[in-house]
Amino acid sequence: MARRRRRWRRPRGTTELLAAAVVALAVLVWLARAAETAVRAAARNWPVLAAIAAAAGVGAGVWWVRRRAATRVRAGRLAALRLSLAGIDALGDQEFEFALRDLLVRDGWSARKVGQQGDQAADVIGQHPVLGRIVLQAKHTKVGAKVGSQVMYQVKGTAGPAHGADIAVVVTNGSFTRDAKAWGDKHHVHWVDRDRLRLWAEHGLTLHDLLRLPARTSRRGLGRPAA
Repeated sequence: MARRRRRWRRPRGTTELLAAAVVALAVLVWLARAAETAVRAAARNWPVLAAIAAAAGVGAGVWWVRRRAATRVRAGRLAALRLSLAGIDALGDQEFEFALRDLLVRDGWSARKVGQQGDQAADVIGQHPVLGRIVLQAKHTKVGAKVGSQVMYQVKGTAGPAHGADIAVVVTNGSFTRDAKAWGDKHHVHWVDRDRLRLWAEHGLTLHDLLRLPARTSRRGLGRPAA
């Protein structure tokens, strides 16, 4: 047989109200005594508590300094990042996406790798205070292989609507078909082929200079309604 759930109800009548008041007063008295006991214990042991607090503060300070130092070291390394085409050709698909993320960070973007199954044609997403939001679709392939127009269609269809991007770029260590480049130029989907990748990764030219990206590219060009 199922047990009935108890329901709390408000006190009724003078007797129940007085009983509730007595219980509440007893709870308050107990809390006050517990607080007083805690304060007395802290007063008796304040040197120990002070030492613990000081140690915690020192530990937090050391952690913060080390983290800042590590961040500066990583930023310095990324600022000098150069990747050869031969090295890029030897990467796997996932490693290629991480490399593109690092190149964006080097160029001043806040970037993260997002590529996985069902990524809606976005492998790296970056944010720039002036240029806006960028989506990179990475196509790591054989040197002689060509990326076709179908990839451009996919990126065009998802960069703005699915990812809120201002800028869409397809990057490959191979090349693009003539139709793919023409379609991308017409529909605001940028492309980076092997020659452009050499300038970006190996020679250190920033992506926004390489592609001549304007500040806050119109989202209307990526399928987003104008603000």
